[in-house]
Amino acid sequence: MGAAVSSLHTLFARHALLPQGWSRDVLLAWDVAGDLITVVENAAPPAGVEVAEYVLPGMVNLHSHAFQRALGGMTERAGEQADSFWTWRDLMYRFARHITPQQIQTIAAQLFAECLRHGYTAVCEFHYLQRDEQGALYARPAETAERVIQAARLSGIGITMLPVLYSHAGFGEQPLKPEQGRFRTNADDVLSIVEALAPLRDGQTEVGFAPHSLRAASVGQIREVLAALPPERPVHIHIAEQQGEVRQCLDFSGRRPVQYLYDQLDVDGRWCLVHATHLQADEVAQLAASGAVAGLCPTTEANLGDGLFPLAEFLAAGGRFGVGSDSHVSQSPVEELRWLEYGQRLLRQQRNIAATQEQRQVGDYLWQAALQGGAQAAGRKLGALAPGKRADLLVLDDAHVNLAGVALADVLGSFLFCGNDNLVRDVLCGGQWQVRHGRHVAQDAIAAAYKRTLAQLRAL
Repeated sequence: MGAAVSSLHTLFARHALLPQGWSRDVLLAWDVAGDLITVVENAAPPAGVEVAEYVLPGMVNLHSHAFQRALGGMTERAGEQADSFWTWRDLMYRFARHITPQQIQTIAAQLFAECLRHGYTAVCEFHYLQRDEQGALYARPAETAERVIQAARLSGIGITMLPVLYSHAGFGEQPLKPEQGRFRTNADDVLSIVEALAPLRDGQTEVGFAPHSLRAASVGQIREVLAALPPERPVHIHIAEQQGEVRQCLDFSGRRPVQYLYDQLDVDGRWCLVHATHLQADEVAQLAASGAVAGLCPTTEANLGDGLFPLAEFLAAGGRFGVGSDSHVSQSPVEELRWLEYGQRLLRQQRNIAATQEQRQVGDYLWQAALQGGAQAAGRKLGALAPGKRADLLVLDDAHVNLAGVALADVLGSFLFCGNDNLVRDVLCGGQWQVRHGRHVAQDAIAAAYKRTLAQLRAL
């Protein structure tokens, strides 16, 4: 084993979070392609190998609209009438009207560097800004998607690109509004973008498909894309995010959104239902039984006033979930998981909701469960420190006071529920160190370009 390991990149973890839980004295080795090859427990540290105290698998951000990072803090002014998702959406449309492909890339690079610094090592990009300011496709139809992938490569984060099908302004194939012109795609458009992105697929990049929602894409269109898409590719959809959407779906079909989706399409484990906030008991059971992932974005759902997902009922039914940062009012998986749990505590007036008989530590359960759901939604070799998976891992700052003298069983509880300091010290993604001592390796250059882009956009 020594000769084989010496030809690989290695890290020795005094404590590593493996699929079965915490393990001591773990030797991790990965190849030049960025895949974990060896995970040896109860090992001795080889001479000259870097030693880390606490090592976790990196988290998957399963829902992102990267360009919205530049909106952060700019939509927090009350209007004359009650504000909601729908009023926020109008502001987002105005912002999206003039953004250029280069600006999209610059904003995405800043976002992805921030995500890496806080512990995300992969992102699913729900990408719907496809056309130019006049509503025409670019000379290369995949221009903006390629720009986001380029940003992922610049930052080093893994990405699942999800070109969005967005044809209608509402149920019943209502025509798009002028401000939605940059988002317009039909089934052929989406398939051409997927085809154009095929050469970019590799260990760090996957390409799937995202019907924006049942109000923006018809069932017939969704079926058309699915019929042409390789069956292993991930499929994501916004659904049941707001009560207004539920009412509109009932008026159109006589069924609630999740009911309508499951009646019309074969939903299985390749699907991620993003938000799925407003569910009845039968929909909770149906979603859990299908094996699809519930894509939960607690900070965005709170920021937009959407509501609270029925997490306890979903977990009791055996459901799978992951977390995403969506509109990027936060770039931290710690904050998403903390507020996923805290929202349930407020709703139920109880404590320690996200736990099972087998795993009573809430922090451990949240990290492992969200990691598995996120990996499934990403459609990539993620989700664990195990041979054959990507070498995506976090090293926690064991010198921080929040981890001083903490029992191993309480490390993840302290990481998620003790203060707001970022305890992620180093981040390895696809076998490459992208964050060292809390700083992204290209942090200064990426931030400088982002600041210039913000100045340009805010001058419009």
